[in-house]
Amino acid sequence: VEVADVGDYSAGDLAEFDGLIVGCPTWNTDADEYRSGTAWDDLLDDIKGTDLSGKPVAVFGCGDSEAYGDNFCDGIEELHETFKAAGAKMMGYVDASAYNHETTKSERDGKFLGCPFDEDNQGDLSQDRAKAWVAQLKSEGMPL
Repeated sequence: VEVADVGDYSAGDLAEFDGLIVGCPTWNTDADEYRSGTAWDDLLDDIKGTDLSGKPVAVFGCGDSEAYGDNFCDGIEELHETFKAAGAKMMGYVDASAYNHETTKSERDGKFLGCPFDEDNQGDLSQDRAKAWVAQLKSEGMPL
């Protein structure tokens, strides 16, 4: 497992990994695109044009479900849709009912399109959530 800053990579570099666990915050709340306010925003369009067919990809996000309950972890959805458009095998969806948010672009059919972390309001749950998510990713085929 390698931890890295996406700003050090090109979209093409991402194809070299066996699997990807990617994450971002949502700084540009309520935006339709480029929501993270990070280096991801510079890569999104290029990733969509990269062949990541079948590559396992899971997304996590950081957010504040109470102060930004209407946009909680919206960045998850943007990364999810970007990698899905490149042909990646998306995994790691989690039940949304355990979070205190109003709405989010990152929820479908009662599940988040990745794993949100809310250090501001539910930080005491983060470690257990991370452990459960990693176990889930392994069971779904993420090469860890």
